[in-house]
Amino acid sequence: MGQLENMRIFVRIVEAGGIGKASEQLGLAKSGISRRLVALESHLGIRLINRTTRRTSLTDAGREYYEAAVKLIADVAELDAVTADTESSLEGVMRLAAPLSFGLCHLSAAIDDFAREQPGLSFNIDFSDRLVNLVEQGVDLAIRITDLKDSTLRARRICPIRLVLCASPVYLDERGTPQSPEDLKSHEFLVYDIGGGTAIRMQDEHGNERVIHATGRMVANNGDFLRDMALAGHGVVMLPTFIVWHSLACGELVPLLENYTPPRLHAWAVYPQTRYLSRRARLFIDFLVDRFGDDPYWDNQQ
Repeated sequence: MGQLENMRIFVRIVEAGGIGKASEQLGLAKSGISRRLVALESHLGIRLINRTTRRTSLTDAGREYYEAAVKLIADVAELDAVTADTESSLEGVMRLAAPLSFGLCHLSAAIDDFAREQPGLSFNIDFSDRLVNLVEQGVDLAIRITDLKDSTLRARRICPIRLVLCASPVYLDERGTPQSPEDLKSHEFLVYDIGGGTAIRMQDEHGNERVIHATGRMVANNGDFLRDMALAGHGVVMLPTFIVWHSLACGELVPLLENYTPPRLHAWAVYPQTRYLSRRARLFIDFLVDRFGDDPYWDNQQ
């Protein structure tokens, strides 16, 4: 390993929060990571990181070196990408984070096809609805379904995500069909909550927002579970169409208040501003944009 590789390891130690976590992410022994850090410090003649038995912290020189190293590594990656044969196959490991339901329902087949096209590429995938710190976890790319308020990330839109309010025919036969957002107050609601609040927001035909604080009989952080509870007749739910499209198509769930518009979200590919987007990540994003597009297939089979 040369100095550039030692530099990359140093950056990963800083961003992961310690030698142990960097070791896990890089798949290298802790002793090897420590040796590379010592070799880098010896080469520079300065201490970059203060190490104790409980924590590590950057020295002032280490902080300056880290900022310069991040830029240099990104410049090298960009130079490699510009010079590389654009027709060559992809290699290396792409670390990807994706939402659980969207990942299993729709990304699995996409990754299968992309992996067949690029047999030299390996994947390390975190399927979870929790918000992953891309820098700390060493993730190349994350797929997020949101309105993307986080300005610390760079992003490219993959496809629109449409929400739908729906319930089962059995539930509606028992409780009646709501005719306005205010009617939801008398209904049982199945609430999807991952920390963004449980209020139901919709716009009427004039663009006026209606905010409904419906009674939440069940609150969960997984849309597949809430869809199943709605199918079982436990209440009204607002979910992305990519989760309920089959149930809507066969009539197991019925759309409600179709004259009112839920918030429109998008699926985004996001990566840190401080990182040059690798060729493998860029081509994977292109692949997803082409596959899903502005009118994804799950919104065309209802």
